[in-house]
Amino acid sequence: MENIFMHIDVNNAFLSWTAVDLLNNGYKTDIRNIESVIGTEIKRHGIVLAKSMVAKARGVKTAQTIMEARRKCNDLKVYPPNFKLYQTMSNKLFKIINKYTPDVEKLSIDECIIDYGKVKNLYGDPVKFAYNLKKEIKKTLGFTVNIGIANNRLCAKMASDFLKPDRVHTLFQNEIEEKMYPLPISDLFGVGKSTSKKLRELNINTIRDLANSDYEKLYPYFKNQTDRLIKSAQGNYDGMLMPKKVETESISNSTTISYNLNYIEEIYKYLYPLVEKVSATLRKKNKFANQVGVVLKDKYFKTYSHQTKLKNPTNNTDEIYEIAKLLARELWNEEGIRLVGVSVSKLSSSINYQISMFDNMEEIETNNELDKTLDKLKEQYGSNIINKAFKFKK
Repeated sequence: MENIFMHIDVNNAFLSWTAVDLLNNGYKTDIRNIESVIGTEIKRHGIVLAKSMVAKARGVKTAQTIMEARRKCNDLKVYPPNFKLYQTMSNKLFKIINKYTPDVEKLSIDECIIDYGKVKNLYGDPVKFAYNLKKEIKKTLGFTVNIGIANNRLCAKMASDFLKPDRVHTLFQNEIEEKMYPLPISDLFGVGKSTSKKLRELNINTIRDLANSDYEKLYPYFKNQTDRLIKSAQGNYDGMLMPKKVETESISNSTTISYNLNYIEEIYKYLYPLVEKVSATLRKKNKFANQVGVVLKDKYFKTYSHQTKLKNPTNNTDEIYEIAKLLARELWNEEGIRLVGVSVSKLSSSINYQISMFDNMEEIETNNELDKTLDKLKEQYGSNIINKAFKFKK
């Protein structure tokens, strides 16, 4: 079976959904065609959550203050967000998509990946199907989507971000050099502002430059991110999403934050107590995790998740935390984070440890005993009675 994935992304979701709702309720102007933004404006404060194409052409950017947006658009109209409406519109969108396949990986309220390879025999040519789906969504719901088609998820995501709105784009393996390689390095999914800046300082300015980079030369600068960066540039990395498959048994915990976490150390700070809870639950159930996952949701309500299989199953807090930190570092797009979550899955009741010459078994056993002792103390005296030392630098 050929791997074919489609990334479906609503064009300017919050503003489009607000526009459709206004028109359905008798509003005479389609706010998608004027200088408009979605945002909460209180005493001249507030930020832009979404902007029309007209406002974008005037230089308005998402996350910009509304005051700044007004300087660029004299006739700017500001409309408040309506998250109840957005959830309703999202549900309608996914209801249409789910008619065609159950293999839908929901990334956020306004985007998803579908595994089209599994249903190609039913619906035929993927490009033709994508155009028909796009047309159905527009006719039924009144808003447009972009659809990217590729042989893996990352390239499907990249393709959907090509020219907007209301388009279908392909980025198959044989098109990567032509369509993706010439793009600036900042356009590569998963490359944030600071990573992009560092790459340009190394004279890596395009995706092609990164795809052809030497791993050993980049490793001192990007450490554990190096392999992901190069493979992403080559169009070969597919770790941007959690698989659709739901584990029969898993343990997870998450926390929502009322303000933006703007530094990776802050994310680590919130990650640690979540790891403590899931690992304590593992030990209480006498279970060991063979897989660890992390989920982050940014200030734009975009969700990013990733998981990794472990060499050895574990229920040790520090081991799970170190793995979770690596995953969080890979996922973070350098935008403000509002939700942090961790999960453990593929649980087993026994442990078959593959010892390497670098493992310190005495240290591992000591750490495991310490965890068990802390569990007993917390169970008896409360969760805040004692914690392992955690260093947090601002």
